[in-house]
Amino acid sequence: MNFPLFVALRYLKSRKRGTSLGTLVSISGVSLGVMALIVVLSVISGFHEDLQKKILGTQAHAVVLNYSGSIKNYESLMSFLSKKRDIQSLSPFVMGQVLVSSGKRSHGVYLRGIIPEYDKKTTEVYKHIKYKYENYTDLPWIVIGKELANMLGVLPGDTITVISPMGTIGPLGVIPKVKKFIVTGIFEIGMFEYDANLAIAELKTTQDFFEYGNAVTGIQLKLNDIYKANLVSQALTRELGDGYYVKDWMQMNRNLFSALKLEKFAMFVILTLIVLVASFNIISMLMVNVTEKQRDIAILKSMGATDRLIKLVFLYQGFLIGVVGTLIGLLGGLLLCEIIKTYEIVKLPADVYYLSKLPVKVKVLDILVISASALIISLISTVYPAHRASKINPVEILRYE
Repeated sequence: MNFPLFVALRYLKSRKRGTSLGTLVSISGVSLGVMALIVVLSVISGFHEDLQKKILGTQAHAVVLNYSGSIKNYESLMSFLSKKRDIQSLSPFVMGQVLVSSGKRSHGVYLRGIIPEYDKKTTEVYKHIKYKYENYTDLPWIVIGKELANMLGVLPGDTITVISPMGTIGPLGVIPKVKKFIVTGIFEIGMFEYDANLAIAELKTTQDFFEYGNAVTGIQLKLNDIYKANLVSQALTRELGDGYYVKDWMQMNRNLFSALKLEKFAMFVILTLIVLVASFNIISMLMVNVTEKQRDIAILKSMGATDRLIKLVFLYQGFLIGVVGTLIGLLGGLLLCEIIKTYEIVKLPADVYYLSKLPVKVKVLDILVISASALIISLISTVYPAHRASKINPVEILRYE
């Protein structure tokens, strides 16, 4: 065994009780810091990924819009877009704000008109429909979210009234448009914002209701690579011209994802302070060790040990504490993440956090960054004690021995 490493291992032990209390405290501090970092960053990563998955399951990867508010010749535009290699599928849609009511209950929502055959290939809303009604009537169909259904107190097969504020002008002013729909399905995405504020109907029905004629609000795009959405949207905006513009999913949800990234970085900085506090335990433990081992250091120096060898002894001590603490913290953090993920021990109010359970996503990059940070901090904390130990004068220490 390497001689400095051998001495470092001996110094980490107590003469009577095996591993010394100071060593255990230092290792525990590093372990707790690493464990906290892994759990918190994994939860934030899981929250970020779950939100992204739910949003991209409801929204398209990109949307083609027109500054005039509608696209008239959308069939020719779809034919042009379908030839693009980056676009996997596309779907026209009509979007407008309406008031839906049932009995004395009402709620404002976004009504999206779609062609089901196209929309199934572009979004995943239809995959989340859990309750269906097959006995169709002469009334147009509508699919609503579970939270909206609970607010209105309706079930599949019930009739609801949809009211648009953009109606016809009469003698007394604007007369809202009113139309009855039959609820043929209820979807549950798991994100309160969509489950409570989105309703889906047939494209032709919504075109007539909003008086769009043969026009649509825009065209939804599903891309082959969601992380190239920004580049694809910019390229399409340049190609289309004539008042067209393309918004990708990152632009439409920029504030939300930017806030999550900032929160993750802030939590990493804050929780790294736990490891920094643990590093002070390492410094104090090594300083005490240097004081206690002055006679041993003096004897080693008198036998020919160099300052570099003495430094290595204490550098190895701190590094070993960092390695053991980091490994224990990694195992504990990964185990705790698996427990949270498997047993769902933390429940969340969906109307506040958009999610019903605490999501966990362990990323390899996060583990590498956390491990490297803990080891570097542990190693830096050994520099001053190692320097002090190497400067001990053996003549002064052994003079009265």
